[in-house]
Amino acid sequence: MARPLRALPLLIAAATVALATGACGTQRLHIPTSDPNYNADYQGAVLFAQRCAGCHTLSYAATHGSGGNPRTYENINGPNFNVRCERPAIRVLYAIENGGFSGAYMPQNIVVGQQAREVALFVSRFAGRQAVYEPGSALPRCIDQSMGTLPAPPAATATASAASASSASSASAASSGK
Repeated sequence: MARPLRALPLLIAAATVALATGACGTQRLHIPTSDPNYNADYQGAVLFAQRCAGCHTLSYAATHGSGGNPRTYENINGPNFNVRCERPAIRVLYAIENGGFSGAYMPQNIVVGQQAREVALFVSRFAGRQAVYEPGSALPRCIDQSMGTLPAPPAATATASAASASSASSASAASSGK
């Protein structure tokens, strides 16, 4: 009788650990490995999960921040990107840089530079994929809309201009014999 009583706390501890860790790690990034932009999209998903998960839902980044019921939304619930199309990518980049479109609760520059570009491309590529579209609807499916392109980053443009000016001046110096 004493042996089963000693095993009972061990059994309870094992059951507690199993219950506590059973749900941990079930939400993972769902970027298809067949995606031609896999590395960039994976980085965008990681950044989205780190910076945007509190307010936005997007299953590809394993986030659930949007309110599930419109009657019980909190003021800071952001759009559910599983069903909301976000194209072209330049609009997403604008929202990241300017705190959304209404300027209410989304912080400006939640990610910046190349990271902002990665998140914008990731969101515009994967948002709206779970939206339900009615046949004959006037609105095209999200995947049928153009994703557009992002302009060259300002730093790359300035660096490229400086590099071409530097090479032009060194070519000029070389031709003049200096």
